[in-house]
This record gives sequence, C-alpha cells and structure tokens, in this order.
Amino acid sequence: MRIAILGSRGIPNYHGGFEQFAENFSVYLVENGHQVYVYNSSLHPYQNSTYKGVHIIHCRDLENKLGTSGQFVYDFNCIRDSSHRNFDIILQLGYTSSSVWHRFLPKKPAIITNMDGLEWKRSKYSKAVKSFLKYAEKLAVQSSDYLISDSIGIQNYIRQTYNQDSKYIAYGSTVIEEVDETVLGHYGLEAYGYNMLIARMEPENNIETVLDGVRDSESSAAFLVIGNYTTNAFGKYIYQKFNASENIIFLGAIYNQEHLNALRWYSNLYFHGHSVGGTNPSLLEAMASGCLVVAHDNDFNRAVLHTDGFYFKNKNDISSMLETLSKKNHGERIVNNKNKIKQHYSWEMINRTYLNYFVECLKTKSDN
Repeated sequence: MRIAILGSRGIPNYHGGFEQFAENFSVYLVENGHQVYVYNSSLHPYQNSTYKGVHIIHCRDLENKLGTSGQFVYDFNCIRDSSHRNFDIILQLGYTSSSVWHRFLPKKPAIITNMDGLEWKRSKYSKAVKSFLKYAEKLAVQSSDYLISDSIGIQNYIRQTYNQDSKYIAYGSTVIEEVDETVLGHYGLEAYGYNMLIARMEPENNIETVLDGVRDSESSAAFLVIGNYTTNAFGKYIYQKFNASENIIFLGAIYNQEHLNALRWYSNLYFHGHSVGGTNPSLLEAMASGCLVVAHDNDFNRAVLHTDGFYFKNKNDISSMLETLSKKNHGERIVNNKNKIKQHYSWEMINRTYLNYFVECLKTKSDN
C-alpha cells in the first residue's frame, strides 16, 4: 500500500505524541513492505528526504511567522500536495487545523482520521475558539471515511455525539528494562530522592494544582518540572509563581530519551495531571518506566491505571501523598503497570492493529 501520514510536525520525533507515533508506525510499515510518506514541517530540524526507509515530504510551515494560524497554512499545503499523489490511504493525525480543508482531500484514498482528544474542552481556549474546534471536530467526522479513537471514552463520545462508529486503537509504549543511573549526576539528584512531572505547560494539565500542593507540603524532596515554560503565557506564569520555591526545579524541555527514562525510573512519585484527551502518551511512558503514578482523578486516567495508581483532586491531596507515599512500598503496582504496557499498549501490538485496520478499510472502500 501507498500510505501517507499527515497532521504531525514530522519525524523523527522532536515534539510530542503524534510525532512519536508517526515515527514508530511509519518505520513499522516500511519494514512490512509498504511505501510510506510522512509530511514534515519545513521548520523541522530533520531536512533529509528519507528516514529509515520512510519518504519525507517537506511542506511550507509559517508558524514561526504567523503563530497558531500558520498551522492552518501547513496543513493546507500538506493536503494540497497529497491530492497530487496516488495514495491508497491517508492517515490524518488530529483535525484542529486540517478539517476545514477537507474539500481538497483526494477522492481515491481511504481517509482515516485519528480523532485525538476533546480539543474544545481545553481551558486555554476562548469561547470563540472552543466553538470553532467543535465545528472542526464535526467536519472531521463527516469528511473522513473511517475514524480512530485512542480511548474508549473518546469512542463513546463520538458514538453518542455523532452516531458514528470509530475503531478503538490506543497509543503505544515500550517497557524500559534498564537505565543509566549516572544520568542523575547531570542533574545533581539521588535515586528515589525526588518527585517529578512531565507536561506541556497548559492549565488543563493541573500543573498549578500539583505545584501548589508541593509548596504547601512538609516534604523537602526535590520536585522536577519538565516541560518548556518559555513558549506561552501560562508557562511563564507558572515559572514566576513557583521558581522561588526552594525544592521546585524547572528543567525545561528534555528530548533526550535516555535521560527521560532514567529520571522517571529513579523518581519516587510521578505526577500526571492531564485531564483532557484520551490515552495519554506521557502516562504510558511513565508506566513503562516503572514510575509510581499519582494521576488526576478522571475517567481517562482511571481507564488506563485502574487500581494501580493514586489519584488527586486538589492540592491537599498532593501534599498528603508527598508526605506519606514511598515508591518502595508499592512494587506490585509498578509491576502491574508494566504488564499493562506489555499486554495492551506495546508498540508492536498497536502498530499491528493499525495495519490490520488499514487493510480492512481499504477492502471495504474498494467493495463499495
């Protein structure tokens, strides 16, 4: 099959969840004999024409000049380019800045869209933007041949809201078996002597709640905040509010996977505050790295962790857990979460499920 992947910033991953998936899945497809094209932003640091056998199509991206609206230009350029190529399948990752251009999608390929999370629920957006995102969501559902949901919650939402079926395929991860303890020396840390979070600086990730709890706690352990706090107003606000706290350490964004794996592995508690979206990649990575997870109490997180995590609703819960929980007392939860990754969220399983679904979709479309 000739397969195109649209909707990410590109591969190799320098950004986030969709990029990590695009990298893993595209290479897997090539290894299984398919011809694969991934669309990359012109701003992506990787400028070669191929990556591990995957063809890279570089499209002009004006986000550096136009801000968020530049993403619409980039998605339009990708979709317009795709209409000139003879693809069998086009996989769209998300819809927020692409579904308005659906009329330019080619008619021949099967159009499959991963519906991502409930973007219009994100608190950072104004009422007008939320209204647009609901409209974009509706366009994506109506213009796609097939839909993918990465959580049962999203699948149920699409069925109830649009009376449309979608294929449930979660995100993936790989269980970490060993890490380099010397990484801790780069950050002046001791094994299991610190707590941490990794997140984009967005209000719905409950970073402020977590850090309020850290500041109010009697625990003196270092608390690492990993995420770029310089690119938006909320990140700058969080940094200004908490940077003076003696045990809260802002490390910024870290893309070195070996460092991230080691920092998660040797943490005492890992806080996951995400409250919007489906199966969150950073939660799976924490589980795969042997973290003891304290997650925001919502259906999405509970659907993944079940009884093998701890849950918080407010800053008082955070303070209490920092003062009472120790990773060494909860080895069974850590083992259970690693087994969940192996049994339900391994990349091999996720990639195989996607590929089987592609074959099914293409057959259904050709039969019709």
